[in-house]
Amino acid sequence: MIIYGVFFLIPSQPTTSSTQMSSTSLSTTKETIDSFPQLSTDIAENETAVDMVTSMGTIKIKLFPELAPKAVENFISLSKKGYYDGTIFHRVIQDFMIQGGDPEGTGTGGESIWGEPFEVEPSDQLYHIRGALAMAKTNAPISIGSQFFIVQNQQDMSSSVADTVPNEIAEAYEKGGYPSLDGHYTVFGQVIHGMEVVDAIAALKTAKNDLPIEPVTVDSIVVHE
Repeated sequence: MIIYGVFFLIPSQPTTSSTQMSSTSLSTTKETIDSFPQLSTDIAENETAVDMVTSMGTIKIKLFPELAPKAVENFISLSKKGYYDGTIFHRVIQDFMIQGGDPEGTGTGGESIWGEPFEVEPSDQLYHIRGALAMAKTNAPISIGSQFFIVQNQQDMSSSVADTVPNEIAEAYEKGGYPSLDGHYTVFGQVIHGMEVVDAIAALKTAKNDLPIEPVTVDSIVVHE
């Protein structure tokens, strides 16, 4: 999945589930939203909103500090100090994800707010559905620094989820995502507006190592508290 020492995500073929998920839409009740906050575009009292202002437009994201406290603290602290300002999306793959957060722009740099890497925070309430914001890492068990990625894939992945995935999430995967990443990375946010910007970045022409030929920058990340 990952090349050791380099914060690279490599798309893998997900395992096909033997269970056929229902195509009937489930109502998004308060209980469902409480259990799976990615399914709502509303910002709850226990969530934090940020605007990721890029050279191609603004991506509005909500973060989940109660479900991924270290990742959210790290991301917010780095954002407030301007750590991400002027950085590029150094790796983009259409129908997969866009990746940024490396001040060196190579995919090998960046560090956490604590000056040392930290571990994955898995959650049974957060998944790599389309628009999920997650932290990148290497093959090392404790290797999260500053790099992040946004899941962009638009293809229906509902038939590829594990049997244990809740129906609400399986239905969300009908709109895209990458279920084979679940459990391996920390999902800590969800795009609530601006997926057209994510799609536009993912569609850019790239050179070696999936680096966009024309640089796309994160101009700033504004935290709303």
